[in-house]
Amino acid sequence: MAELVPFAVPIESDKTLLVWQLSSGPTAEALHHSLFTAFSQFGLLYSVRVFPNAAVAHPGFYAVIKFYSARAARRAQKACDRKQLFQKSPVKVRLGTRHKAVQHQALALNSSRCQELANYYFGFNGWSKRIIKVHCSPWKQYGQEEEEYLSDFSLEEEEFRLPELD
Repeated sequence: MAELVPFAVPIESDKTLLVWQLSSGPTAEALHHSLFTAFSQFGLLYSVRVFPNAAVAHPGFYAVIKFYSARAARRAQKACDRKQLFQKSPVKVRLGTRHKAVQHQALALNSSRCQELANYYFGFNGWSKRIIKVHCSPWKQYGQEEEEYLSDFSLEEEEFRLPELD
């Protein structure tokens, strides 16, 4: 079954992984790199954020990883939970949980994130952000009034470029 991946900041809990029991040996930056490498093999990542454990917990780190795709997040959780990914001890990986009553407004992605997402799913040369001129040829069916014309659209390869928004 196909999954709809919107061009929006992923906020759903089924696209968010919580990874904990990360060792305290490496730096947060090194853990970020290792997590990105390990989890990006399952799908395109929106973000990887590494945090130190609370002072009352054991020394170490935990991470929050956001995918664009819920399917990719599920596959990553199943494949990585209780595995020694890049450290000597296994990590724990769980899908995020959020109360259903919490409603958030979807935020649009910036243009570079949109390009990244399009390149991942459509391929580098599989899409275009150019505007193609639309040629409209009206035609009239028998018995229609003048304002009820239907249009037959055809695309022409006349290119117009938009200025970059960033």
